[in-house]
Amino acid sequence: MIRNGVWLVDYKYLAEPYKIKMVEPISVTTREQREEALERAGWNTFLLTTDDVYIDLLTDSGTNAMSDNQWAGLMLGDEAYSGSRNFKHLQQAVRELYGFKHVVPTHQGRGAENILSQIMIKPGDYVPGNMYFTTTRAHQEMNGATFRDIIIDEAHDSQNEHPFKGNVDLKKLQALIDEVGPERIPYICLAVTVNLAGGQPVAMENIKAVYALAQKYGIKVMMDATRCVENACFIKQREPGYESKTIREIIREMYSYSDGCTMSGKKDGIVNIGGFLALNDDDLYQKATSLVVVYEGMPSYGGMTGRDMEALARGLHESMDYNYIAHRLDQVKYLGDKLMEAGIPVVRPIGGHAVFLDARRFYPHIPQDEFPAQMLAAQLYLESGVRSMERGIISAGRDKEGNHHYPKLELVRLTIPRRVYTYAHLDVVVDAVRELYKHRENVKGLRFVYEPPVLRFFTARFEPLA
Repeated sequence: MIRNGVWLVDYKYLAEPYKIKMVEPISVTTREQREEALERAGWNTFLLTTDDVYIDLLTDSGTNAMSDNQWAGLMLGDEAYSGSRNFKHLQQAVRELYGFKHVVPTHQGRGAENILSQIMIKPGDYVPGNMYFTTTRAHQEMNGATFRDIIIDEAHDSQNEHPFKGNVDLKKLQALIDEVGPERIPYICLAVTVNLAGGQPVAMENIKAVYALAQKYGIKVMMDATRCVENACFIKQREPGYESKTIREIIREMYSYSDGCTMSGKKDGIVNIGGFLALNDDDLYQKATSLVVVYEGMPSYGGMTGRDMEALARGLHESMDYNYIAHRLDQVKYLGDKLMEAGIPVVRPIGGHAVFLDARRFYPHIPQDEFPAQMLAAQLYLESGVRSMERGIISAGRDKEGNHHYPKLELVRLTIPRRVYTYAHLDVVVDAVRELYKHRENVKGLRFVYEPPVLRFFTARFEPLA
């Protein structure tokens, strides 16, 4: 039963609130074929091809299924070089849903991160954030800043059940301000949700407190809005006082406590390409438009086609539907619950976009510098054709002196694309992981064969240790 657009039935997991209207065949491979494919890919799941993969849980970035309404929007693309009506629609959507004055479209979130870092960071600055993200920190560091992690300690403990593990530790933030001075902190980077913590949300109370502290010192708050709808749904489900609020209302309140955001539309925008930088400050907007014409395109398209801007504008609206987002979180929870029932070590509580296997506990005999998470992702592919992603020491990269960053969390991300897979696909994943866990003691680690200098997890190559 549905009342006021909200499910009232007491099902444990919501069935898909959509019909499958078109299908795409996927590859079913043999063990021998997967062994050959993994060897060609240098034991890096990023380097596998689509034809090698059965169930693709590498990422939820651009891997979503668009709706019939979004596909219809593609037919209404205004491909004017300047002043596209589709840009106006995107601008209207961002203003209505997020409340920001200015919108700078980019080809994806990474383009927005690049522009934001260049217009706000000076060499010697510090950027505090609730745990690093790979590309975000890379842009910050390339522009001369040092990233400081100010997330609560509970976020680094995979078994802690804190409902808002993405929260900022206000004492850590205050300590950084006292240490370096507010003038050396151009902005606070607040991710909602926090990817590398396990897709964990930030509470509204914490968002509000961070903004209040930042305002006290004249520091801006810039959100990573990539999965903000998931964050809003967690607030509705977990934070007292928000049970009766709509997703739209929660989103508007979240962004009222910020000065801008970067957005990868490839996630909560439910599209395959696109993103934006949203701002309220007029001067920052002018600086951003000066750069977007160099790196992306005109300020009214910024690396996107008209039709893609239309699809994104419609996707932003669709993402606010509670039935859609509640089902998405339920799919992730279903996978997590099944794995936990099987005794598999995962990050708790289950987050928004993915289930994260705890490779430290899965392979306790493999040292972190022999890349247990990378090996677990490789073994999962060999076992089943399921592609996943390492999120541990390899993703963390190296410091300025060339030493490995050693994150406390050594994880494999099982990322669920939006509106793509069914519960039956997830059952296959559970069976494969369960089988791997039975024989975990026999697995050894990996070593580098090729290591790129930046964002090494994308293109590095490995070989198994003897």
